[in-house]
Amino acid sequence: MSYDERRITLLTQSKELSERNWNRSNEARNRIVLLDSLAMLRSTIISPLVRSDSDIERIVLDRSVSESEYLSLLTELPSEFTGDVLMIRDRGTSFLSATGRGGGRILYALSAEDVEFYLETMQLVQFTEEMHRGVLKFRPRIVEGIDDRASSRSTHDRVSSAVDDDNTLRKSS
Repeated sequence: MSYDERRITLLTQSKELSERNWNRSNEARNRIVLLDSLAMLRSTIISPLVRSDSDIERIVLDRSVSESEYLSLLTELPSEFTGDVLMIRDRGTSFLSATGRGGGRILYALSAEDVEFYLETMQLVQFTEEMHRGVLKFRPRIVEGIDDRASSRSTHDRVSSAVDDDNTLRKSS
């Protein structure tokens, strides 16, 4: 029996709604451990393994808990656990609890597209045709003032280039 050195993702999922193709192959970056129930997940979290900072990288709750159960679980996490806790809801939207810079937890609301991006980026699901073709679609983000800075930078670059060209001409003559 060989020792698996990959980091662990603990997963609970709704048996009725299990449509995701989780990447459970031996070549996957993470080892996904499927737990049957929230009770089993809770007992795993409070076990000495997690308290000793084992290699549990994240917990994913795929349509298997309510919002109140998710919040209750977050309050029960040992302070030693610094991994992500992702709750995927029935409508595809979700919440992600991650450790912030100061050590506290930050709660993010994610859209269905954000959830898919997270799962694909962390290589938790099998690659799909869309991923291979690079068809992932992202919402454009608008940053105010970026056009002004870009145009002034390109003007600065053109002036610098003209000065460099003029200096090159003077040196060669």
